[in-house]
Amino acid sequence: MFTGIIEELGTVKSVMSGGCSGEIKINAAVVTEGTKIGDSIAVNGVCLTVTAISTYGFSADVMPETLHRTSLGKLRPGDSVNLERAMPAGGRFGGHIVTGHIDGTGMIRKITRDEIAYRLNISAPKTILALIMEKGSVCIDGVSLTVTDVDESSFGVSIIPHTGAKTTLLKKSVGDTVNIENDVVGKYVQRLLSNDFNKPEDSKITFDFLSEHGFM
Repeated sequence: MFTGIIEELGTVKSVMSGGCSGEIKINAAVVTEGTKIGDSIAVNGVCLTVTAISTYGFSADVMPETLHRTSLGKLRPGDSVNLERAMPAGGRFGGHIVTGHIDGTGMIRKITRDEIAYRLNISAPKTILALIMEKGSVCIDGVSLTVTDVDESSFGVSIIPHTGAKTTLLKKSVGDTVNIENDVVGKYVQRLLSNDFNKPEDSKITFDFLSEHGFM
């Protein structure tokens, strides 16, 4: 599990493609401290398993599903990436629950200045927008952010100066692709409410019952 608080900006050293999968090597220093082969590191929000550690940083395999769901396939040597190690059991919970399992990608439609901050407007598929709510949490390229607004085709987030300096978000341009992970709590709630295969045929538990008894 991750929290969406970026520890370090790494640099892509190399990307080797083997058709639908490949290997990525990343120059890094902070996230390799105490890291062992088999540990998890989020790269632009994507949970990857460390396969090798060296003086320059670390390597990780990238499988077809990852390339299909994320923007990692577009990375090139020299690109900056957001890095975060998996949170230790006794660590501080600075952001929100982030799994590193990307739901899909979005595209930056607009970047505007808002006094000390910048606002990013991001278009996304309806399946992702359905789980985004104003003032809720969303993870963009591994960064835990609060949603400022949402409509039927896009949503907005605000980037404070510290986040802008410590992540890649303000290095991006209109038209760039970003990885999006919806709030995991919302995904489970949606799944439970949209399926009734676990409910007995004669169950008296309904939305009206829950509302009447103060559960909703």
